[in-house]
Amino acid sequence: MPGDPPVEEPTPEPEPQPTPEPTPEPTTLVTSIPVETPTETSVITSPSPSPINKCPVVLDGRIPVGTAATVLDTNNKYFNPDYVKGNNLKWSDIIKLPSVPQSRFDAAVGAQALEVTISDKSIFMQQNGFRRAGLQFNGDSSDDASSKGVKTIHFSVRVDATRALNLTHEYLNVWHETADYSANQFNFQTGTIIGKSSSDRNNWKVLNRNNQLVWSTPMVADTWQNFAITLDFSKNTFQVYYSAGNDPLKSVTSSLSNNLAGNGQYQIGVLKKPTGTSDVVNSGYQQRNLNEGVIYGGLFVEDSAGGCVSL
Repeated sequence: MPGDPPVEEPTPEPEPQPTPEPTPEPTTLVTSIPVETPTETSVITSPSPSPINKCPVVLDGRIPVGTAATVLDTNNKYFNPDYVKGNNLKWSDIIKLPSVPQSRFDAAVGAQALEVTISDKSIFMQQNGFRRAGLQFNGDSSDDASSKGVKTIHFSVRVDATRALNLTHEYLNVWHETADYSANQFNFQTGTIIGKSSSDRNNWKVLNRNNQLVWSTPMVADTWQNFAITLDFSKNTFQVYYSAGNDPLKSVTSSLSNNLAGNGQYQIGVLKKPTGTSDVVNSGYQQRNLNEGVIYGGLFVEDSAGGCVSL
């Protein structure tokens, strides 16, 4: 099934054996800086002009202002209604529509932010180790145009202090997974990566196919953080762009060698890995009464042939 990151074993998985739960870790807030509390009311208009896409859009997940989350429960033009989410959950159970300023690439098209949340029910198939919810663009198949040529995925992220992540855990937030589910060509992550130091757990991180860190930046309160990753599937390279607020994107890496073979699909959301286990798919510790989320905006993939990147 779609959505398994490279550390996972092939599905279907055997039923997990009961394991004693380790002592719960304290929740680590995303930031100690006071942050706004988003509410599900009206959209706050962006205070300054936002850019219009200068490159052809291949996949578009920008939902117009006024669209209800229930639209995502059935066939729609934005996201796959079926994957990847907890068993027996609808997307309207998962997606929140917070009242926050529009992100850089939302304002020009009249789009609103959305928040992907996870709870105790966020168990996909029999993956009892994970808590996950991941949006897949409508039209993004395992062998479509979005994983050929040169493409750039855009996404903006924003902290929700009322649904803080527990950064003692590892989180996958945006990634592109191969069609055979054996690897991710890149990962956009946060938290404490399993087997690594926790010193950068408050950072957003970009990793290559080999799970090597290529760039990171601290989470910032009360503002949008904008990212773009250009993937050259022909040359097997990728490049990262970043800005904060409504500033234009700037390249923060060069074009880096990275194996992009295998086609596949993008996924955007929250995948929280457990602690206290070597079998992260099937077992390990997850706190109860879970209520965590990440706010997203400006979600689209564009054709970057000829070096075209919307900044």
